[in-house]
Amino acid sequence: MLLEKIDLRHLSIPLKEPFTTSFETKRHIEHVLVTVSGDGIEGYGECTCNQTPYYINETTGTAWHILSEFIAPYVVGSRIESAADLLNAPRFSSVRGNYFAKAGLELAVQDLLARAKSVSLASMLGGTRRRIESGVSIGVQESAGALFAKIDAFLGQGYKRIKLKIKPGKDYDVLAAVRERFPELPLMADANSAYTLADIPMLRKLDGLHLMMIEQPLHFTDIVDHATLQKELRTPICLDESIHSTEDARKALDLGSCRIVNIKIGRVGGVNEAKKIHDICVSRDIPVWCGGMHEYGIGRAHNIAIASLPGFTLPGDIAGSDKYWREDIVDPPFIVKDGTLEVPEGPGIGVIPVKERVEKYTVAKRTFTI
Repeated sequence: MLLEKIDLRHLSIPLKEPFTTSFETKRHIEHVLVTVSGDGIEGYGECTCNQTPYYINETTGTAWHILSEFIAPYVVGSRIESAADLLNAPRFSSVRGNYFAKAGLELAVQDLLARAKSVSLASMLGGTRRRIESGVSIGVQESAGALFAKIDAFLGQGYKRIKLKIKPGKDYDVLAAVRERFPELPLMADANSAYTLADIPMLRKLDGLHLMMIEQPLHFTDIVDHATLQKELRTPICLDESIHSTEDARKALDLGSCRIVNIKIGRVGGVNEAKKIHDICVSRDIPVWCGGMHEYGIGRAHNIAIASLPGFTLPGDIAGSDKYWREDIVDPPFIVKDGTLEVPEGPGIGVIPVKERVEKYTVAKRTFTI
């Protein structure tokens, strides 16, 4: 298939309400929507990095720069019959890092290839689930009352797991209060690298709260100190920011740095690498789950496809569209029912963006053609 056109759209969409982590408060989300065209078919991908460099070193701006200046102009016009043709293309593979940027294009190409074969992306990847279990992430709240109200609301919608963002000063006491109020709740904590080994005494206290896991407590590049910390804790550590590749996952598992892995498609460069990480974790009996980056409907659809693989045994951060958006860019939106989301069975990711909504939220655009 000849890759005839690559279209980039920088979108900015307001969140329904602010979302606070250990490092920032988000009020809107900026992602890059990537559309690729060939043989009269379009495929869609989404660069899901943040507009700020606080979660990881990539941003929406850097993804736009890398795609528009170093990848898209040189990849358009290529013949792509499989994902390997893109991944091995010299002007794609020679770009170091910039995983979110490369993922946006890889996802669009994967969607295009699946649509060309008239199969779902989930089935093309080897997915086995018709529905996936959905968890929800809750940002740092100002009061216990506000937090309890959110948890009650999400449990009422059937969500299978609650994740709480924590940071120094908003950690043990908050989690202990939630555990007292909800003794049977599947509960986990996400630190987004807010702690060091000096915080081991506080982190040990979390063992008494029967958490599912503590996600990325230490530095975002670290796998060595996490191994030290895991030896000190009964609670499983889950790595997120530290894992960018199958090799990162292998080394972390060899060191005993974690007992669970969060797989984010954008963070690892696309569904091809995500599946490889899934496979090595399955071979080591390590459970995985799909993390979220406040995706629009296109990125959410790709997450659902990867989460249909058999090793994704824990509820992921794949909430319904209404968790974050008053209006998603896909219609119909994704809706949680009985704590699960349906895996689309249509060609590719099973959804397409609504052009009028994409145009409404576009702040910049570039098109590359042969």
